[in-house]
Amino acid sequence: MPDTAGAQRVAAVEIVAPARLHLGFLDLGGGLGRRFGSLGLAIDGFDTRLRVTRAEAPDAAGPDAKRARDYLALAAAGLGVLPNARVTIAATSPPHAGFGSGTQLALAVASALARLNGISLSATDLAATVGRGARSGIGVGIFERGGFVLDGGRRAEGGIAPILLRLPFPSAWRVLLALDPEHRGLHGQAESSAFTALPRFDEALSGRLCREVLLRLLPGLVEQDFAAVSLAIGAMQRELGDYFSGAQQGRYTSPRVGDALAAVAARGIVGIGQSSWGPTGLALIENAAQAEAIAADLGADRRFAALQFRVVAAANRGAEVIAA
Repeated sequence: MPDTAGAQRVAAVEIVAPARLHLGFLDLGGGLGRRFGSLGLAIDGFDTRLRVTRAEAPDAAGPDAKRARDYLALAAAGLGVLPNARVTIAATSPPHAGFGSGTQLALAVASALARLNGISLSATDLAATVGRGARSGIGVGIFERGGFVLDGGRRAEGGIAPILLRLPFPSAWRVLLALDPEHRGLHGQAESSAFTALPRFDEALSGRLCREVLLRLLPGLVEQDFAAVSLAIGAMQRELGDYFSGAQQGRYTSPRVGDALAAVAARGIVGIGQSSWGPTGLALIENAAQAEAIAADLGADRRFAALQFRVVAAANRGAEVIAA
């Protein structure tokens, strides 16, 4: 049951939630009783920003207004309150591009509606009310605390994957993003069908991925070892890109993004890959100056004229909730 003692009813709520990059799954086979297991990183620069106020009837305005109205109805039903609120969206991350835009929007709407009505719930409980977290739990973990997040996979009987670990990501490091506005990653029924049609995810592959995480990626983050983290991300992304290649017609959803990342790799950058189903590609760069220089070079290259390049830092914070 919702906790109505943990928060007071308020007139308006503003929420700023960071976007996330999905860095890969650990086990789609589920041989130990849990499937998926995800790695994620909260990033600056693609925040979801909205304000929710009381209203006589449900309403939403701004980018992704239709999805916001749908989430408002789901949240109201799950919380046992009326959906009488107006959602004014100032910004969202690009949909179906690898930023987790749906989960962050859904959690922001649900969190704001709960706060309006004096209800205190965890992000995990809020996610259940709006039907998010069907595979990965990292969107929930990032909404709560940001940073680098690891979840423990989803049980066969359902529920949202538990967050096992959250680590701060080194503030000096940057992620170079390659965006292709002409492509969208798989989503909805197409995504579900793709997961059903994927080849067997064998234990040897899962073992290699888990070894990279436990013995290279996580120690590298704790010790701020850029080379170790880059090698781990690159190795995992190659394995997973090849595994998903049949569903997305190659290691990368967007061939142009793949070409741009090849140009980045030619500079000796090894921590490259794709967020979720893409099309957004990513490259881990050791500092801002180097990242901006590479982004400028790529942006000036006619081969990549259809792409957009952005340099972002990690967001070592969760969603900001401001009640008025």
